[in-house]
Amino acid sequence: MKSPRRTTLCFMIIVLYSSQVTLSLNLESIVHPLILREHELSGEEPLRQKRAVATSSPEAHEYTVDIEVSFENASFLDPVKAYLNSLSFPVQGNGTDQATNILSIAVTAVCRPTGNEVWCSCETGYRWPQEQCLHNLTCQEHDNTPAGHHCSCLKGLPPKGPFCQLQGAVTLRMSVRLNVGFQEDLRNSSSALYRSYKTDLETAFWKGYSILPGFKLVTVTGFRPGSVVVSYEVRTTTPSPELMRKANEQVTQSLNQTYKMDSSSFQAVTSNETKFSIIPEIIFEGDTVTLVCENEVLSSNVSWHHIARRSDIQNSSRFSIYTAVLNNMTSVSRLMIYNITQGDAGEYICKLTLDIFEYESRKTINVTPIRILANEEMKVMCDNNPISLNCCSEINVNWSKVEWKQEGKINIPGYSEDDSDSGCSRYTLKADGTQCLSGSAGATVVYSCEFVSAHGARGSKDIEVTFTSVANLTITQDPISVSEGQNFSIKCISDVSNYDEVYWNTSAGIKIYQRFYTTRRYPDRAESVLTVRTSTREWNGTYHCIFRYKNSYSVATKDVTVHPLPLEPNILVDPLAAAIPCKGSHNLKCCVEEDEDYQVTFHVDSLSFPAAKEVNGKQVCYKFNFMANSVSWCPKNVEVFCHFTNAANNSVRSPSMKLNLVTGENITCQDPLIGAGEPGKVIQKLCQFLNLPSSPGGPVGGVLTYVCVGSQWKVKRNDCISAPVNSLLQLAKALIKSPSQDKKLPTYLKDLSISTDKVADEVSSSPGSLGAIINILDLLSTVPTQVNSEMMMHVLSTVNIILDKPTLSTWKVLQQQQTNHSSQLLDSVEKFSRALRSEESTVLSISQTNVQMRSMVLKSGPPKPYKQIFVFPDSDLWGNVAIDKCQLENLQPEASIVTVAFPTLKTILAQDVQGNNFANSLVMTTTVSHKITTPFKISMTFKNNNSLGGKLQCVFWNFSLANHTGGWDNSGCYAKVDGDSVFCSCDHLTSFSILMSPDLPDPDSLLKILLDIISYIGLCFSILSLAACLVVEAVVWKSVTKNRTSYMRHICIVNIAASLLVADIWFIVASTIRDHYYLLNETACVAATFFIHFFYLSVFFWMLTLGLMLFYRLVFILHDASKSTQKAIAFSLGYGCPLVISVITVGATQPQEVYIRKNACWLNWDDTKALLAFVIPALIIVVVNVTITVVVITKILRPSIGDKPNKQEKSSLFQISKSIGVLTPLLGLTWGFGLATVFQGSNAVFHIAFTLLNAFQGLFILLFGCLWDQKVQEALLKKFSLSRWSSQHSKSTSLGSSTPVFSMSSPISRRFNNLFGKTGTYNVSTPETTSSSMENTSSAYSLLN
Repeated sequence: MKSPRRTTLCFMIIVLYSSQVTLSLNLESIVHPLILREHELSGEEPLRQKRAVATSSPEAHEYTVDIEVSFENASFLDPVKAYLNSLSFPVQGNGTDQATNILSIAVTAVCRPTGNEVWCSCETGYRWPQEQCLHNLTCQEHDNTPAGHHCSCLKGLPPKGPFCQLQGAVTLRMSVRLNVGFQEDLRNSSSALYRSYKTDLETAFWKGYSILPGFKLVTVTGFRPGSVVVSYEVRTTTPSPELMRKANEQVTQSLNQTYKMDSSSFQAVTSNETKFSIIPEIIFEGDTVTLVCENEVLSSNVSWHHIARRSDIQNSSRFSIYTAVLNNMTSVSRLMIYNITQGDAGEYICKLTLDIFEYESRKTINVTPIRILANEEMKVMCDNNPISLNCCSEINVNWSKVEWKQEGKINIPGYSEDDSDSGCSRYTLKADGTQCLSGSAGATVVYSCEFVSAHGARGSKDIEVTFTSVANLTITQDPISVSEGQNFSIKCISDVSNYDEVYWNTSAGIKIYQRFYTTRRYPDRAESVLTVRTSTREWNGTYHCIFRYKNSYSVATKDVTVHPLPLEPNILVDPLAAAIPCKGSHNLKCCVEEDEDYQVTFHVDSLSFPAAKEVNGKQVCYKFNFMANSVSWCPKNVEVFCHFTNAANNSVRSPSMKLNLVTGENITCQDPLIGAGEPGKVIQKLCQFLNLPSSPGGPVGGVLTYVCVGSQWKVKRNDCISAPVNSLLQLAKALIKSPSQDKKLPTYLKDLSISTDKVADEVSSSPGSLGAIINILDLLSTVPTQVNSEMMMHVLSTVNIILDKPTLSTWKVLQQQQTNHSSQLLDSVEKFSRALRSEESTVLSISQTNVQMRSMVLKSGPPKPYKQIFVFPDSDLWGNVAIDKCQLENLQPEASIVTVAFPTLKTILAQDVQGNNFANSLVMTTTVSHKITTPFKISMTFKNNNSLGGKLQCVFWNFSLANHTGGWDNSGCYAKVDGDSVFCSCDHLTSFSILMSPDLPDPDSLLKILLDIISYIGLCFSILSLAACLVVEAVVWKSVTKNRTSYMRHICIVNIAASLLVADIWFIVASTIRDHYYLLNETACVAATFFIHFFYLSVFFWMLTLGLMLFYRLVFILHDASKSTQKAIAFSLGYGCPLVISVITVGATQPQEVYIRKNACWLNWDDTKALLAFVIPALIIVVVNVTITVVVITKILRPSIGDKPNKQEKSSLFQISKSIGVLTPLLGLTWGFGLATVFQGSNAVFHIAFTLLNAFQGLFILLFGCLWDQKVQEALLKKFSLSRWSSQHSKSTSLGSSTPVFSMSSPISRRFNNLFGKTGTYNVSTPETTSSSMENTSSAYSLLN
């Protein structure tokens, strides 16, 4: 078989021939190995006789000869097989032996080289004898074949035989059709026609089937109509289909053509070689029954037939057929019938088909119902006495288990005892007054005993038990029927106000967590209200309101019906977005995880279309083929959504699918699953709809992002979540909405730890799965419950896996998304740490490879110092944390201090805000279970890994930085290097620019120090200046408010100054209630923020009032409103609008506790962008005032005929115009710089300019809004003039050439005047009285003087 440097392929053929020679046959002359080479015949090999078998007939002998044929080229095998199949048998012998005929030639075994071995396999219908099938000889792929059994593959050809043999003898029940008319005599076996047909057909059958190996006899057994169908039996060994076809051809050729035999109508059914078994033997209704057919014929074409139903059985929800060929030895077919019924009883046929052969076996199954005997009704008093309920099965078998269940308005559990000998089960319970319902009528609970067989059958019996007790509660009368996603509430009222405890639970006895209900006590009553904001199907059921007073319990119940309706986040849509050609179409679908009776429509603009339903396992999809031409015009952007309506007529809409209808000219990428797109187009697809491989754990989750490159869609980012992890994520989302989430959390955390460990390889290589685990921890950390040591151990086990070193590369991929997963993980661990309550001891320690935790519980009495040490040998990192006794004394008893250290988290946490510094040591987080209201110092020591030198900083992770994605912050942290150790002590500071900027400068930087100095000095100047402004206005009020225009102008100036003064005072108050990083009083901080917001807005709205009043006096000359009307409008605008904006802002954000910042008394920016409620109105007012100023200046310079106001009012208008022209740009410039500081990483120049201009606002108002007013100057001079000043004033008046300090000829006025390219003089005229005003005015002004 193997020659030097040559590898050959060989096969064995068996030659069956007969001879009339009675002498002994010398096989050496005719049996020899044949070696065929590619170009020439090889050298001689020793001859080897294989096997000779002679028949028992003395007149004719039948021999079976094995011949080995070897090839160098495997391609020779198929042509040889084809040639042998083409031969017609019998083949006449050569001239030397006329009496010898070759009856058949068949290939029995083929040997092929496999690696360093040669594997020899039997052909169909042949097997190696049992003695050859030893473990050390069989091929590797069949090494599970038991020794001593038939096998189909050996390592090498046995040197001395025996070789592959035919399978055992069988009786073939066959039939063939004759295309002649059927005559009734063929039914009579004694008629001449019957005997004639039988003789002729058997003769032809003998000639044809004699070529079959092991052929014994053939007999015609009858005829039946259908033309003429001949039934006959052939006794032979199992033939191959090829050989059987040859035999059938011989039969057709041997039969007289007048019979018109149809050569394509041969059929064969073998004798019963099929092993048919049924499990179990005794079948009950509801069992899962397995019918197994085994046959040595190798075929997977097996059909099952139920006689009673007269139909073939197909795979369905109740029937499962699995057929396979095991070890190339046996065909096995299993029919599994799930939840079997009486209708499934009867006879079953298992039929295996191979070519024309049919192997058939039959079995009959009987189905018996489970009958349970028990008393159906019982009455029980709630007196704490034991009561037994008994159930017995009519047929005593070995039951798998007996389950007891109860259903009713109350839950009274018990325990069960089973007696396998008698087939009975006893359930014992005790009921007392704490468990029974109110009212003398009592409550009925149905107890069910359910007997379960080993194969799933269930038989049950109900026992109605009525309990009676007394109570005094009333509950909401109206029926509660809601759909998923809606809210509901139940009010429970007690007629007395005394109680020790109030709680709610379900009919199963599960306690509802306290955050779902509130309880109030009144003088004559008490009430408890259960409120559910987002109902799920888990809230469907009966709820008990329980009032306890000492040992007396009062209970009231309420049924809640929650109709199925998918929540919007649970509706999966495909596509999320797509581009569709104007003449094209696209399949849209919305999928949910449950099959309910929903009415679903697709909505496109104002049109709606019905959806087609498709069920795929547990998932149900609703489909719609969107045609682009159904929209009125194209191109266009269209939003499509699904509308789900349930049986309660409640509805929900799915997330929108954004469709972009395009002309299609630039579309280069086309894919039936992904869609169409132009080059550079980015599309996201839900991984579930991309035909990705899934597992039995459920569908995959996440999103796959594609980008159109050239003419193909390329994967840009793979965020798919593996099926096991996605299943965990869905369970976590359901858990946080569950009424018993605190009870389920421990079990879920344990399952999460175990499951994460099993899929650790998937998590370490899949960003989507890793992100999902982080999201799960984030969701679970929000569950309001206490965490025990076992739960914390499971949390840290999960964290340990996702922080393992092989996962770090996947973390880098997550960071490229600029998401806050690392910050989210750290925040989740801190939340769990704050909820940790160690009941076993005061000290708790948990150590993993990638995370360690230490905790301490403070007991009453003097506290011990807190010091914890962490060592990670694998990472060569260590650190410790310490808290002084004086700090611990401020904490409440039973408070827990928890420190968690991470050696690998430093590599995945994002850079600091400036992007320059990275953590280079352990990351340690310390939390305290109770809220801290005072500053809290903490000291830490880290190993110094800074071998390259450079500045070391102690930093903390500030979750509020970078738009709440977190970042390193060294505010209030101080570092001291001591050899290989770095000592850190942390505290926290703030700065003035927090008013507008969400970013904080480095507290140790020169910029921070400079801003603080400017802030403190500027605020002092502003407050003093504003107070001086109000004093000046009070002094000169009567002198400067003699006409309506001047009156309204000074009203505005006074309110601007007053509002800014109060705002600055509140700003100082806000700084005093904030000590370092902590808010000392959150309520006071909210109040300070509200008043700062309100009064700063008032400053701007009074400026707007000033501008609008000026615009009104110049443009609407003929309309003259009264002073009271103008005042009413001014105060409504100046204080009414700011009040509305401030109240709406605090009302919309404070209930969610996102009104103020976490570390400052000012409007929130990171979570709600509440700061925009101040920035947007301020900037709009600045723009409006600048516009009004431009219009007024233009109007004054170019007046129309009849538009001139009177002389004194014109003087006032000039003063107003001057004030707005100066004040508005200054204030606008101030807040413009403040707006620039909103953006992260803004230049230090903006911080300095904003702080400088904002701090000196009060001084600007005093100078330009008050003292620069000419009338104010004159009034002050008159009010406080001395004799010398008075004479000098008279002299200057008479000469008309004096130059006051604020005149246009003075250096200050000239400088401002030159800004506008104008010059002017200051002339004083004699006061005069006008009909409209008694105000003294100057004779001439330069513009905006």
